[in-house]
Amino acid sequence: MRRETVLALVLAVLSVAPFALKPYGIYLLSLWAVMTIAAIGLNLTLGYAGQVSLAQAAFVGIGAYSAALMTTHGWPLGAALVVAVALCFALGWLLGYPALRVAHHYLAFVTLSFGTLVFLVFRNEEWLTRGVYGISGIPRPVLFGWSTRAALDFYFVCLAALVLVAAGTWWLVRSPWGRAFTALRENPVRASSIGIDVRRYTLMAFAIGSALGGIAGVLYAPLVQFIEPGAFALGLSFNLLLMVIVGGSGRFLGPFLGAAVSVLLPEWLRFSEGLYLMLYALFVMALLAFCPAGLLGLKDLFLRKKLR
Repeated sequence: MRRETVLALVLAVLSVAPFALKPYGIYLLSLWAVMTIAAIGLNLTLGYAGQVSLAQAAFVGIGAYSAALMTTHGWPLGAALVVAVALCFALGWLLGYPALRVAHHYLAFVTLSFGTLVFLVFRNEEWLTRGVYGISGIPRPVLFGWSTRAALDFYFVCLAALVLVAAGTWWLVRSPWGRAFTALRENPVRASSIGIDVRRYTLMAFAIGSALGGIAGVLYAPLVQFIEPGAFALGLSFNLLLMVIVGGSGRFLGPFLGAAVSVLLPEWLRFSEGLYLMLYALFVMALLAFCPAGLLGLKDLFLRKKLR
């Protein structure tokens, strides 16, 4: 009961907090919600299934370009969401095939190559993506007569999407699928010996994680209302990987905390002017040096030291 109370309290705070913020603060909270969705997808692939991926930025980009191209041509955002999820799921499934043959840093290089290929398509295929000129004027949706053009209104769209994705992921990780993903991460040979279809679950982990990246991209495009290839370069993949590791890889709440650190902490450190990125880097380095399990691992570390 205590866990449900805490979650309800957090949701209430997230629902009320924007009313006390300026538009930029609302934008940051919206960006946190969007990046959390993308990090949840990567956490499913990396934290639960144990498959290293540096291609999550590519799937966010595919979702964003799908939304931008379709909505600027009069299509509703819901149609763009369906297209983006289907496309990312299919590409994620295909990307999972190398994971059946290679692992660890070899798989990281494969996914890195895929992410680079998608970035080059975004940048060079001007007939489709408008290249380095980007796509501007991306409209925010009208849902059942409710215009979300205002920053506050669109924030609640992002928050609702995050709640739905979190609920679906919570069900998934507690289902037999989630337990199969965990077994796959711990020991693929043992998982196969007890009857788990390693091939199918590996592909499914990539596909579902990629689809969640596409959902994040569909929300990101109308949030910023202008996209260009540089936003989906390798740096975003590393940033999402950082969110998962800093928060706690393989822990349900890890992406939420990791995204808060990555999106909000640099803004809170801006009082230091030119030193804020250095302070942010030092915080991350110190955290991972003393607690590789991330923020959610601090409690376990404290308990172990107390027992000693």
